[in-house]
Amino acid sequence: MSKKAQFFITCLIDTFYPQIGIDVVEVLQRFGVQVSCPSGQTCCGQPAFNAGLRQEAKMIAKHTIEVFEKGEGDIVIPSGSCCAMIRNHYPELFEDEPEWKTRAVQFAQRCYEFSEYLVDVLKVHDPQSSFPAKITYHPSCHLLRELGIDTQPLTLLHQVRDAEIVPLPHADECCGFGGVFSVEHPQLSNAMLERKISNIAASGADIVVACDAGCITNINGGLAHRNQAIKAMHLAQILNHPILNSD
Repeated sequence: MSKKAQFFITCLIDTFYPQIGIDVVEVLQRFGVQVSCPSGQTCCGQPAFNAGLRQEAKMIAKHTIEVFEKGEGDIVIPSGSCCAMIRNHYPELFEDEPEWKTRAVQFAQRCYEFSEYLVDVLKVHDPQSSFPAKITYHPSCHLLRELGIDTQPLTLLHQVRDAEIVPLPHADECCGFGGVFSVEHPQLSNAMLERKISNIAASGADIVVACDAGCITNINGGLAHRNQAIKAMHLAQILNHPILNSD
């Protein structure tokens, strides 16, 4: 029996990178998942939460929980930051509302980041993909530090046919985005981005892969500013190149 999952598309992917959303769905479908995408979903509320607007974030969280409670299956999120918001901070938002805290905890237990879902839930270690390029991997901060997801994206990347995976110097350093952080602290953010771009260039890679659209946007901006031919791509874009059957 195939698994059912709901797709939380995230604001950045919905607005700027719809093709990544299609890639995520097609990869999940390739491994037998029946994917639905609730039309009532909006933001996870992280920008408001990070800006200290707790009541506004709480309203968004309640709406999100209500939308996804109506559907079946796990919730797959192609963003470490959005998934971390739901898992780690939704229950925190409702410390003074026991009924909503219970609902938030139950909802959070159904949520998985994309690479985590593939490797830990579907037990996919070989994505049956091919992508001829030299690839390095940037672990986004929320994915690595808040969710503890480290090996799953690399497990998948190392099995991509025709790809050469090369190490990224100082890989665990932030790219400088951080949502509102890059707006409130632009000089510090730019300095962090410059260091990240230098390390990506030093890796010798053609492609830098990340699992968060915010990092991808920020890194691509930095690469373009320095006239680098390297591109930042989402993991799903690499995986959605299935090996063609030669039979």
